[in-house]
Amino acid sequence: MIRLSDILHKVEGYHPSPDLDLVQRAYVFANKAHEGQMRRSGDPYVTHPLSVALVIAELRLDVPSICAGLLHDCVEDTSATVEDLQRLFGDEIAFLVDGVTKLGKVAWRTKEDRQAENFRKMLLAMAKDIRVILIKLADRTDNMRTLEHMPPDKQERIAQETLDIYAPLANRLGMQAIKCELEDLSFKYLLPSDYEALRSKLEASDAPRQQYIDRAAASIRDEMAKAGLPCQVSGRVKHLWSTWAKMRRDQRDLEQVHDLVAFRVMTQSVRDCYAALGVIHSTWTPIPGRFKDYIALPKPNMYQSLHTSVIGPQGERMEVQIRTDEMDRVAQEGIAAHWKYKAGKGGIDAKDEKKFAWLRQLMEWQRDLKDPNEFIETVKIDLFEDEVYVFTPKGDVKALAKGATPIDLAYSIHSVVGNHCSGARVNGLMVPLRYKLRNGDTVEILTNPQQKPSKDWLGIVATSRAKAKIRAEIRAVERARSLQLGRDLLERELRRVGMAWNRAEKQGLIAKAVAEFKTQTVEELLVLVGFGKFTSAHVVESIVPEPERKAPLDDAPKDPIRKLLRKVMGGRTTGTGIQVEGENDVLVRFAKCCNPVPGDPIIGFITRGRGVAVHLRECPKAIDLDPDRRIEVSWGGKSKSSRPVQLRVQSGDKPGLLAEMSRAFAHAGVNIAQANCRTVDGKAVNTFLFNVEDLEQLKRVIRELQKIDGVYAVERVATEQ
Repeated sequence: MIRLSDILHKVEGYHPSPDLDLVQRAYVFANKAHEGQMRRSGDPYVTHPLSVALVIAELRLDVPSICAGLLHDCVEDTSATVEDLQRLFGDEIAFLVDGVTKLGKVAWRTKEDRQAENFRKMLLAMAKDIRVILIKLADRTDNMRTLEHMPPDKQERIAQETLDIYAPLANRLGMQAIKCELEDLSFKYLLPSDYEALRSKLEASDAPRQQYIDRAAASIRDEMAKAGLPCQVSGRVKHLWSTWAKMRRDQRDLEQVHDLVAFRVMTQSVRDCYAALGVIHSTWTPIPGRFKDYIALPKPNMYQSLHTSVIGPQGERMEVQIRTDEMDRVAQEGIAAHWKYKAGKGGIDAKDEKKFAWLRQLMEWQRDLKDPNEFIETVKIDLFEDEVYVFTPKGDVKALAKGATPIDLAYSIHSVVGNHCSGARVNGLMVPLRYKLRNGDTVEILTNPQQKPSKDWLGIVATSRAKAKIRAEIRAVERARSLQLGRDLLERELRRVGMAWNRAEKQGLIAKAVAEFKTQTVEELLVLVGFGKFTSAHVVESIVPEPERKAPLDDAPKDPIRKLLRKVMGGRTTGTGIQVEGENDVLVRFAKCCNPVPGDPIIGFITRGRGVAVHLRECPKAIDLDPDRRIEVSWGGKSKSSRPVQLRVQSGDKPGLLAEMSRAFAHAGVNIAQANCRTVDGKAVNTFLFNVEDLEQLKRVIRELQKIDGVYAVERVATEQ
């Protein structure tokens, strides 16, 4: 069990003159505030803030950060307030605690809204003081270390959130040690059978691997000594998650992963790094295309190192990383190693602006994106680090997400350039807009004032900035069209009951409609009528009482213009098990791009003339749709029919594997309706179409398939059934 003395001893080891009395007072306050509270493990709750504070001390942060770690749950889980902390510990510590505290007292409609707003708040605090996110990562690290005590459903949810957001965030901050630990712990709870199988295989082959590491490291040391280059050499096995991800990506078994071990050469200077590279390449044959210079072009998270792969001793592929001691410290601790606190402030210096340009981008999204689902999707895209470097015609370097196209580059220059991007020249040659940029390309963007963004562009671009700007432009066009349509529909419906628009406006009927339907403005009401969220007939019925209705004006239509969205079917439900804002008698259809099944988190979108389309909440196509057309839907009861689902299973090509997959479906109580299997170069891609009753049954199928030796990946894909 961690004791306060462990933390104090750790702080004394790196801080020249720490205020240990402040740390002790913070511990006493936290201990008293959490008195009587227990963790699920059965330990006193105060063990959690102690563990968080120790992680912060291991990152060598300052005393206010240690205190905030001890106090971080007081506001959320006890009767203590931010004002109490301000009075007792000062504004700085109170701000750090408030930045980490969740928005626990606000009632959000969905878990997704809560997650988005918690993260949005944290980003705002993080922009003012980077220590907020460092404390949050320490908190998440301890929560993941003790996740075994949580129920399985919470384990899965927390692990997925950690893998989606917190591990990439640690990576963006250059904190490799925490990033790797969070990924491995998430792997353990998300794919327990795969995790255990890989861990067991690595343990079984540990002894011969260690012998190889010792021999190869000795060979590298000998060659460096001959060249007169003092250095330290070590070898390590890559962490479990990255190994498993590589196996799945390349569809290989563990025995076929050649760069499982990475060797690290630590030198005294940058000059020595390049000299050591020369020794490595002159001694062993380099593998073409595997050299990367992250010293001259550091990664956005400040990581610097030379990477190369060679055919090493015994003909084995050998990955070598060459860096200085300082570069290694930054690689492990990231921003925590780099950050210099000035007068207790954690804000970003002008000197460091370039290093944290990605954080500025995240802050742009929090200002521009009001929809929680779109905001979280954007954050996930932005946190993944793989980048490509291209040049403008003037020689400026632009870093873009891997897979970026000329459209992404156009939007990175300016939204106007992006909106009017009509073509591009790469290295002097015309290329299509869907061309994927490569490192070193020189790109010239061509524009045309008549060019407008199209929905097709959303499937081409890779950066969150481009996606957000394209969506905004398309929605603006759709909004203008819906505004005009809504005005036309409402005018015609008013004329059908003998009333002109101008008279209705003078009599205050339009203002009455705005209040009745709880919209902010007349324009918003008209847009929603144009989209189909409210029907013009419904609006007119609510503001023009029956006695006041007159004969239609001469040019009014004799019949209702549009059918009502909600079709009452004699008290019968649709048979889909879907409720739309609590009602069963609404025409709904399931979107074929994502095929939700009972139990999936879902959202509805109103479509013209086709009722409500039901999507998965995280469906990319749903995120592209206008939020004004969104409507809350839920699984209101048991569906009368099972739902079609399609899985793609990537595996090796060996006898009996397909039969094992068939048995896996049978064990889960599912019958395969259609199968498509093809093999190329010893690898197989199998697509299975089947029906399930709910999400739990689908998860059983996936778990059974993942248990099969030789199956690399199982993923849910769209079906047109």
